[in-house]
Amino acid sequence: MADISAKVVKELREKTGAGMMDCKKALKENGGDMAKAMEWLRQKGIASADKKAGRVAAEGLVDSYIHTGGRIGVLVEVNCETDFVARREEFQSLVRNIAMQIAACPNVEYVSVEDIPAEFTENEKKIEMGREDLANKPENIREKIVVGRIEKRLKELSLLDQPYIKDQNITVAELIKQTIAQLGENIKIRRFVRFVLGEGIEKEESNFADEVAAQTGGKA
Repeated sequence: MADISAKVVKELREKTGAGMMDCKKALKENGGDMAKAMEWLRQKGIASADKKAGRVAAEGLVDSYIHTGGRIGVLVEVNCETDFVARREEFQSLVRNIAMQIAACPNVEYVSVEDIPAEFTENEKKIEMGREDLANKPENIREKIVVGRIEKRLKELSLLDQPYIKDQNITVAELIKQTIAQLGENIKIRRFVRFVLGEGIEKEESNFADEVAAQTGGKA
C-alpha cells in the first residue's frame, strides 16, 4: 500500500491525542482506515491505562466552570500522580472539558456506577418490579427486564458512562483512558458538585389575574 501521508497522521493525532509514531503505526496496521486506526489506538490506550489504574493519584487540579448566563456552575477535582502532569496543558484541558461535561449533564450525580449507594439500587428494583407493564410477564423474564432497566438508570447517573460531549463515539471513561495513555499517569475524577441557580428554592406561584385585581381594587 502507499505510504501514509503526514497530513493523515496529524489528523489522527488530533482526534486521539496519541503520539505521532503510534498514529503512523495504527494507520499502517489498518490499511490507512481512519476509523479502524482510532479503534486500534483506543484498544492500546485502554490496555495501557488499565495497567496504571491501581497507582496512587493524589496530585491534580480543582477547577470550576460557569456556563454562559451564570445559571449553572461546576466544581470538580481531577487527580493525577505528579504535579508535573498537573501542569501539563493536556491535563488542564481534560479537567476543563470534564467540568463542561458535568454542566451539560443534569441527571449525573455520581462519578461512577460503583459510587451509587446499594440502598438506591434496591429501591429502584422495588419500583421496577411493581410496574404494571411487567405484571403479566413470567418471573424470569420480569427479572431480566428489571435488571436491564436498573443498569440503564444507574448509567444515567454515572459521569464516567456519559457519551463525551465533544465526541459522542466515546464515553468520559474512555476519554480519561486515552489521556492516561497519552500522559503516562493514572488519572481519576475524585468528586464534583453541580450548582443550578435557584435549585431547591420553592418559588411562590401567583395568579396574574389576582395580582391585577389587587392592584386596581377590583375583582379577578
